Amino acid sequence: MSESLTALIERLREPAQQGRLGRLRRGIEKEGLRVDPDAHVAQTPHQRGLGSKLTHPYITTDYSEALLEFVTPVFTETQEALDFLTELHRFTYRKIGDESIWPASMPSRLSGNDSVPIADYGTSNSGRMKHVYRKGLDLRYGRIMQSIAGVHYNVSLPESFWDHLLELDGRSDISMQDYRSARYFDLIRNFRRHSWLLLYLFGASPAFDTSFMPDGRVPEGLERHGEHTLISRYATSLRMSDLGYQNKVQEQIKICFNSLSNFVNTLRHAISTPWPTYAARGAQADSDWPQLNASILQIENEYYSDIRPKRVAKQGETPSQALECDGVEYIEVRCLDLDPFDVRGIDATRCRFLDTFVAWCLLSDSPWISDLECEHLDDNRRLVVSRGRDPELRLEHHGNKRSVADWGGDIFAEMGQVAELLDIEEDGSPHADALAELAPLLDDPELTPSGQYLKKLLDSNSEFSELTYAEARRQAELLAAQDPDPERQAEFEALVADSEQQQKEIEAADTQSFDEFMQDYFTRADKSCAAVIMAAEGTQ
Repeated sequence: MSESLTALIERLREPAQQGRLGRLRRGIEKEGLRVDPDAHVAQTPHQRGLGSKLTHPYITTDYSEALLEFVTPVFTETQEALDFLTELHRFTYRKIGDESIWPASMPSRLSGNDSVPIADYGTSNSGRMKHVYRKGLDLRYGRIMQSIAGVHYNVSLPESFWDHLLELDGRSDISMQDYRSARYFDLIRNFRRHSWLLLYLFGASPAFDTSFMPDGRVPEGLERHGEHTLISRYATSLRMSDLGYQNKVQEQIKICFNSLSNFVNTLRHAISTPWPTYAARGAQADSDWPQLNASILQIENEYYSDIRPKRVAKQGETPSQALECDGVEYIEVRCLDLDPFDVRGIDATRCRFLDTFVAWCLLSDSPWISDLECEHLDDNRRLVVSRGRDPELRLEHHGNKRSVADWGGDIFAEMGQVAELLDIEEDGSPHADALAELAPLLDDPELTPSGQYLKKLLDSNSEFSELTYAEARRQAELLAAQDPDPERQAEFEALVADSEQQQKEIEAADTQSFDEFMQDYFTRADKSCAAVIMAAEGTQ
């Protein structure tokens, strides 16, 4: 047990008891493919009854025209976020006819690369940029990889919490903005050290449809189940494996999240550094714009990571400039598979565990990550993704080899102290209860979502797409049988027309050609925060 963690929590206990710490804030982004009654990826456009995917604040699309993305506002109450997400699904089901929302992370039946339609965001320059960016992803990685779905969990601490941490640290030599950013990077480093635990506890993709491998091969470590399914006996999250969100070119980007300046400068370098393979396939000078540029990254969003520091950007800012100018605002957890047996893809237990885990990562000591440790972290992550439920698996920890149950048990014990702190301002003990509910999974891998899904698949002798489509229909019927929240449904209905009008106004306001728009974008993107501020002051 960490003495420094125990001491820090003890010093935070009094302000928590006085209601002065505040609650964590969270927002949820959940993706889900639309599929037709044959369990194939839907080829229909985004339904107009859902509003404009360019401007709607809550219902949009990710990579594909068929890949819905639901976005909640920020909530301090976990259940309110989940209820909002439920209502988004209920509203959407009213608009998509006989289609279903695929509940698994690995996609439904595919018919080759072109069966995943690229999302179209209209004729505005900003809409075209989104579309061209996705064309670039197709050119670099293919569309099939982009059809994978997940949950992104966005978390921030309230200002009152930061005030107490800064006071306890006794730092008078640093601004609150810089302190907050540095501490968020402390959190991120500890998250990277221990994200294998989330992959073990919440990974839910041990199988997929054979159409995901259009060349017909069976990758190493996988085996056939039935005619159209590939399974891995011990995998937790094939979505996060080399088959999913991985790319060899991005291995050139060495980011271990030791500082905000290093993070921003490394991404900026990747966006401005050409990659020969991409350059050979065409760059932005081509008339049809096959990609935004020929660099290692087209834009920051292309960088794949389990976790990202984030800030809402102002008009004209890139994500990197927003971080550099105003610091980290929140973190985005990106390694979560969909829970295939919950229409929202996530439940209250997972949310409260994540809140506790993130707070534990922040409050625990977090030295900088060396290059050697960075390699070990990546190795641990790969091992849990591919063999997390293997009882013989051992992970690297400070020069020792440890089992998931042994190391995970130590983490749960320390998180217990953090859960008690968070529960002081709650009714009951929801964070401690979440730990208690998930603790048995450490000793019994078959209780994990990946273990449960694989067991159901094998016991029913079903194909992956068959089992998952049946679950999608069960969820649709469950939503239809429940009473909707009439105020939320009316709010979503009003946003349909509002978002469509917003898109029309954006398209009408464009005065530049797309070539000019993109030239301006990358000219601005290459500037540092100081240069952006100077340019803004010069126009006033």
